[in-house]
Formats: sequence, C-alpha cells, structure tokens
Amino acid sequence: MYVECESESGAVPQNQPFSDMNQSNENWTTVIKPRNKLLEVNLKELWDYRDLISLFIKRNVITQYKQTILGPLWYIVQPALSVIMYMIVFGGIAGIPTDGVPRPLFYLAGTCMWQYFSDCLTKTSNTFVSNAGIFGKVYFPRLAMPISDVLSNLVRFGIQVAFFLVIYLIYGVIGGSGAHFTWFALLFPLLVLMLAGLALGFGILFSSMTTKYRDLQVLFSFAVSLWMYATPIVYPLSQTKSMFWNGIPVHKLMCLNPVTPIIETFKYGFLGCGEFVGWRWLVYSFVFMLALLALGIVVFNKVQRSFMDTV
Repeated sequence: MYVECESESGAVPQNQPFSDMNQSNENWTTVIKPRNKLLEVNLKELWDYRDLISLFIKRNVITQYKQTILGPLWYIVQPALSVIMYMIVFGGIAGIPTDGVPRPLFYLAGTCMWQYFSDCLTKTSNTFVSNAGIFGKVYFPRLAMPISDVLSNLVRFGIQVAFFLVIYLIYGVIGGSGAHFTWFALLFPLLVLMLAGLALGFGILFSSMTTKYRDLQVLFSFAVSLWMYATPIVYPLSQTKSMFWNGIPVHKLMCLNPVTPIIETFKYGFLGCGEFVGWRWLVYSFVFMLALLALGIVVFNKVQRSFMDTV
C-alpha cells in the first residue's frame, strides 16, 4: 500500500511503501489510507479541516451572485417573485384556499423552507461531477464539500426567514391576518436540521450514482420539480383529507413524503394554520433522515474510492 504523507521536516516523499514508512526514523504527522468500513465518518478529520470548510462556505456565498446588479438582494427578490406567481396562479386562477392565512404569508412560509431544501439537494447531488478537478489534485475529506454546500445555504435561508418575519410583522401591525405563533415554533432548529439531513442524504446518494450515469442528473432535476408539488407548499395539507386514491387517504400518502411533516410543522408553528400532523409523522421523518444519511454515507464512501476512474 502506498500513501502520501507529510513529515515534520517538511519533506513529502512520494510513493513510499507503508512497510518502509513504519521503519523510518521520521515522525509522520499525516497518513492517508483507504477506509475499510463503508459506514464510517471521521468526525475528527472533518473538524481538523474546518478551516477548509469555512473557505468553501465563503466561496459559495461570494461567488453565487458575484458580478450581478442586485447581488445579495436576489435572496429576497427570488422568493418574492415566486410568491407573486403563486398568488396569481394558485390563489387567483385556481382559487386554492390557504386556511384563512394571508396568501403572501402562506406561500412565503412554504417557499423559504422548500428553497433551502431544494438548493442543498441540487448542489450536493453534483458533488463528484462538479468538483472532480479539485478532488483529483489534493486530498481532503470528500464529505467536506457537500457539508459546506449545506452550511453555505444557511446564509440565504436566514435572510429569507428574516424577510418572512418582516412580512409577518407587517401583517401583525395591520391586524386581522389570522396568523399566530404556537409553541411548535420552538421546533424550528430541529426542523432545519432535519431538512439539511434529508438534503445531504439524498444529495450524496444521487451524487454517487451520477458519477457513472450522467443522464440521472436530468432525471433528478425533473424529479425535484415534481417533488415540490407533492409537498404542501402552495396548498394546505388539510385540503387532501377528503381525497382518496384506491381507497387510501391522500393525506396519509402525502405524509409519507418525509418533507411534508417538516413543512406542515413549520407552518403550524409560525402561522397556526391547519392541524399539527402528529408526533409520529415527525418521528418518521427524523428516522427516515437518519436511515437515508447512513445509506448515503455507505454509497458515498464506496464510490469515492474509484470515482476518478469514471468521472
């Protein structure tokens, strides 16, 4: 087995057998070797590379809207334009109710949460393909890249949530909005963590698959677009309680979507609209997230051993 390593003297020998390295008198500070276990995450190694992760986060935030006219204002303009479109199409033309909550608040609440999830999902799903150049030149924990994507999107998400709260306060001053906080709003950090975990799990899983089958990227983008309409973003979940598909309540089928309980709990916590989906569905989403992360890490660790041969 050959490794790349770094000695305290600063010399970096190339292609030195590991057996000879053990016999060397030099003290090695870094030893790079393949992982034997697929379900393995070296948290200490990720922590050691925290400076690199922070650099990736700064890069993602700065370059996203670099050389644009509005710059970071796009963080607010994008959800605002989406809300206006939803109000015209789903509120005006389709006439879909929003459980007595003003349409801008209802649509903005769902849009903020979904936008964070879809952005993290899209970026992490391209981890291997979009970063093949840097992966082939230098070693660092490969999970650092998708993790930095998830964390950098928190900046955008925080700005959009602040925009949502400003609109919320405006309607509160006007009065008669019908929206009110419930104690479920305290679950907000957990809901964000669950969204990030789901996006990271799905992202690294599909990223591992697209290294060999590139056409899955097109299919995946199409699936994410359809996924939004299978999640109660532009309509309340309560509207599906009277609907059945082959004798099965559509309400329960939609709750099988792990994102649905998260979105509905957020809306119920901040808007007080609809009904709480229940703890069993939140626990289901949380367990689904853990299982998905475990599966994603297994596939990710397996693919990263030889993905440079296929990318």
